[in-house]
This record gives sequence, structure tokens and C-alpha cells, in this order.
Amino acid sequence: MRAVGLVVEYNPLHNGHLYHLQAARQLSGAEVVVAVMSGNFLQRGEPAILDKWTRAQAALAHGVDLIVELPFANAVAPADRFASGALNLLATLQCDSLVFGTENTTIDYQSVGRQLATLPDLHEYFRDYQQTYATQLNHFYQETLHLNIDAPNQLLGLSYATANARLKRPLRLLPLARKNAQYQDQELNGSTIASATAIRRLALGQTTAEQSLAAVVPADIFQALQQQKLLTWADFFPYLRYRILSTPLAELGQIYQMTEGLEHRFHSVIKQVNDFPSLLRALKTKRYTYTRLQRLCLYVLLNIREPAIRQVEQQPYVHLLGFSQRGQAYLHQIKEQLDLPLIARVSQKIGHEQGLLGLEVRVDDIYAQLNGHEQNFNRPPLRVK
Repeated sequence: MRAVGLVVEYNPLHNGHLYHLQAARQLSGAEVVVAVMSGNFLQRGEPAILDKWTRAQAALAHGVDLIVELPFANAVAPADRFASGALNLLATLQCDSLVFGTENTTIDYQSVGRQLATLPDLHEYFRDYQQTYATQLNHFYQETLHLNIDAPNQLLGLSYATANARLKRPLRLLPLARKNAQYQDQELNGSTIASATAIRRLALGQTTAEQSLAAVVPADIFQALQQQKLLTWADFFPYLRYRILSTPLAELGQIYQMTEGLEHRFHSVIKQVNDFPSLLRALKTKRYTYTRLQRLCLYVLLNIREPAIRQVEQQPYVHLLGFSQRGQAYLHQIKEQLDLPLIARVSQKIGHEQGLLGLEVRVDDIYAQLNGHEQNFNRPPLRVK
């Protein structure tokens, strides 16, 4: 059997994702769909509104055959490191192709990826403190590749292409045009396909849209959004505020990605704000995007240090969340060729602070405090027929 890979967050899974799943099978001709999904914290530096097991169950119910977790170290990271972690897992699972959504399908991602893969780490070259890294990166793409990267999925697509070109056996890249809704659309548009942002706003009561939530998500997700506690930064902000107030300045400066004296800014503004959006506005400068600051706030909340991130990068693994019967057969087909540890159950040894999943267990424990459900121990892979 051949497999097509997807990189997903499903926050939450919606009708646009169902279109993506169907198109992935058609475009690739693969028999098996493998998804790498972020866990309980996401790339833009925010908690998932539904936990990873609820989202994995929905993925399996709607066409994914094998689903694994993208580790926190990659899941909450800039696009290049996010893409690298995800593509390495898909390559380990022997996927032949990757289908990804983008605003521009005319780019030759395979060719551009080979060009970008020869360049050094661009983070070291962009030192204009009056512009964000994203702005400087876009200027670079304009000057060197004559591409105007003005949409988030285009940037992510190029990151996939670059990471893919660095693999020993690159995947076939199959871009898919986004349908009806754009990534950051704030409101529903009357279609049955809406952005995850608009769906979250409606589910959380942050919009007065007349369109029903049931029209844009599958029935099982609609039920979950109605019945489960939906987590946002508002739930975690009191814990973040306590962390900043109670952490000595020198210790706060040791947090991962706490650069250029930002710990002083955190300490100076935290007593002046009462909610998370106010904190972000107080921290914002021309140098940093809101997404960069959100990720940093998450690192502070979860007390993330660089050694923990480096450990995951140096000792990668495959954490299995679930499979269908077809996915189980595919896993049996490839498991002897896997070059990374395959973890189906999190033991005390693996979940210990220095174990392979030590970081994952630690960050998930904080999520579980508010979610109310254990996220790792005694959680075998999900199985669907």
C-alpha cells in the first residue's frame, strides 16, 4: 500500500478539512492517509480548543487511516521548524506524497524547495530590529525568488518544500487550492466551508453570525463543541500571570526564545494588564509579531527551556494516536523499516522528565488540569473499523 501524508491541527476539524482529505486520496492515488497532528498546543502559540484525543478520533472517523502526534518542540515553532518536524515524521512513515493547502498552487514547490534547501539558516541573517522576521523573510523571497508571500499557507507551503528537499527521499508535493474560506477569515461566509478561526469564534460565542455551526462542521465535532469545555488563552492567562509575577528576572531570562531582554518587558507590563489580549498588546513592538509573542507566552507558561527542545530534536520518536483497520495493516507493512522508536503507550519510564515523552507529558499535564482528562498515561491508540 502507498500512503499520502497530511500535516494538520484540526482546531477543530471542519468541512474544509473533509474536502482536503477527499482531495488527498484523489490527487495522490494512495490507499492510505497518514496524518501528523499537533498535540494540545498549536503552532501559533495557543491551546487547542479540543484535546488531541478528541481531534484524533474525529480524524479517524472521517478518513484518516493512521494518525501520529507532532511533538510540542515542533508543533509550537516557526514555520520552518514546524515543517521540518512534520516532514521527517511523514518520511519515517514512508509516505510517498504530501498534499497541503495553499493560496497559490502555481508555485513549483518541488523546484523552489530545492533552491531554498541550499541556503543557510535565514534566522541568522535577518537582524533589522525595526521589522519582524516574517517581513524580512517576505522581502527575501521577493528579491531572490520573485515571489510575494503574503498569505500564511504560502509561507508554510514553502517551508514544507524546503524541509522536503532536505530529506533523503523527498516526497511528491501536491498543493491544493484553499476552497471558499481563507485561513484568517473572522466570520462565516454563508458557505458550508469556513475557516477554523471563524468556527472557533462562533463556538466560543465571540460572534453573532446567524449561520449555524452545524452547517460547517461534521456532526460529531458539532456535538463535541457543544458538550466539551473549550479551552483558550483566557483559561490559561491566570496561570501565565502567576508564572511571570513569581519568577525571578534572571530565571525568566532562561526561558526558551526569551531573547534581547524581553524578560524585562514581561516583568514591567504584567501588573498593568488583566487579560491575555492586553498582555500581547503591551508586549508588541515592530520587532515581534503577535504569533512570536504568543509562542513565547506559551514557553513561559509551560516553563520551557532550550535543553528540553533540543532533546526532542536529538531523540525524535513516533507517538501513535490511532489507526483504522487499513492504517493498522499499513503500520504492520512498514514497522520493520522504521528508524525511529514507535510509541503506542506512554509508560512511566518514557513519560519521566528525562524520557522520550518527558516534555510532552509535562505540557499535557497543564492542559489536563483544565480539560479534566488524562492526556498520556493509560491512553492506548484509538482504533476505528
